[in-house]
Amino acid sequence: MAGLARLSLGEEEVESLTADLDTILDYVEMLQSVDTEGVEPTAHALPLPTPLREDRAELGLAPEEALGNAPAAAGTTFVVPKVIEGGEA
Repeated sequence: MAGLARLSLGEEEVESLTADLDTILDYVEMLQSVDTEGVEPTAHALPLPTPLREDRAELGLAPEEALGNAPAAAGTTFVVPKVIEGGEA
């Protein structure tokens, strides 16, 4: 799994995480043994109303505020590395 997640782990970390994953899988196995026949699927244990707000347009952030924590900016835009190589658009 560490390889799929592109994690570089030491032997101790692998052993510790393997034990943690085994514990998690034991709990999942225990949950699979619970009889859920006749139990209706729900998103929440209690019926709750969905609070909705009025849909209205509001002003966004000022460019200076939006770019305040940006690692790099040029004028009113974010500067990001080029990710597409190749021909012209």
